[in-house]
Parts: sequence; structure tokens; C-alpha cells
Amino acid sequence: MDFKFDIIWGYLPLFWKGTLYTILISLSGVALGSILGLFVGFGKMSRRWYLRWPMQSYINFFRGTPLLVQIYMVHFGLMPLILGKTNSIAAAITALSLNAAAYTAEIYRAGIQSIDKGQTEAAHSLGMTHFQTMRFIILPQAIRRMIPAFGNEFIVLVKDSSLTALITAPEIMYWAGVMKGQYIRIWEPYLTAAFIYFILTYSLSKLLNWIERKA
Repeated sequence: MDFKFDIIWGYLPLFWKGTLYTILISLSGVALGSILGLFVGFGKMSRRWYLRWPMQSYINFFRGTPLLVQIYMVHFGLMPLILGKTNSIAAAITALSLNAAAYTAEIYRAGIQSIDKGQTEAAHSLGMTHFQTMRFIILPQAIRRMIPAFGNEFIVLVKDSSLTALITAPEIMYWAGVMKGQYIRIWEPYLTAAFIYFILTYSLSKLLNWIERKA
């Protein structure tokens, strides 16, 4: 196999740019998804059916449909409808955030429900409100248990962000496709992309292991 390192070298600045966009899209997706997922998770755990059913439907939809379909729906449907035009980066972040919210909602639910109910009852017996109990008693303990799951979700989003290349978001796979089209080569662009994704996910896994030990 005639492997040409010179064309990789020429595309390194663009791959670096794509790496930064990949981190931006993934980090924004997991951050916004975690905020939205908190509300979705509490809605699903609500005793009020008019809150529980819509949140359950939201989770079922975004967990039960392909992420690529969701990206297309946001890029070609939601963004033009709301903004009058579309933007690939904004669409990528929005789609990943909506998708991540469905998964983080389940992470919140599992983490909160893993805390012994006796602690909630004890807090209520001391006169604490439900909000105070969640804020000061339940969530601080639950979040420690959620760290591995949130870390895994972030790593998954880093890899799933590659799908946004199909709406021309300038992340890693987008530049690999441009490189392939220019040089009609397969190995160089996609092995380079695979190597970058491996470095990102491996580094994240090590960072998360360190955070788990410190938490």
C-alpha cells in the first residue's frame, strides 16, 4: 500500500480546525443536553401525568430514532422554520443537545432513584421542602454516581458528531471527506480521522477515570 504522508501533512491545519469544531459541538451538545435532560428527567419522574407523558414521549422518540434522522430534521426542518435559514454548526449542536437530553434524562432518573428513599423521608421530617431535599441531599450524592454515565455520554457524542459532516459541519470527518475528494484516496484521510478520534476518546476516558477517583 502506497501511503502518502505528504497529503496528510498538508491537511493537518484543517484537521486541527476540525478537531476544535468536534470538541465544540460535542461539549456544547453534552452541556446543553444535560441542562435540558434535567428538566426532562424530573418531568418523567413527576406524579402529574401531563408532565410525565410528554417527557416519556420525548425520551422514547429521541432514543428510538436514528441520530442521523434527527440531524436532518433539525438542519432541514427546525432551523429554517425558526431562523428562516440553516447553519450547520448550530444545527449540529441543537441536534446533539436534543439527543443527549433524552439519554441524560435517564441518567438523572437512575441516579436520583438510586439514593435511599429514607434520606428523602428524613429530610422532610426535618421540615425541608422537596426542592431543598433535592438540592442539598439527593442531587449532591446522585451526581457522584452519575459521573461515569455522563462521561460515557460525552465520549459517545464525540464519535456521533462525525455524522454532522453530512450537513457540512466542519468537523473531523468533513475534512476527511474533502481530502478524499481532492486526492481520490481512502486510507490517508480516514486513518487520520480514526487516529484523531482515538486520541480524543482515549484522553477523555483517562480524564474521566481521574475525575471518578477524585469525586
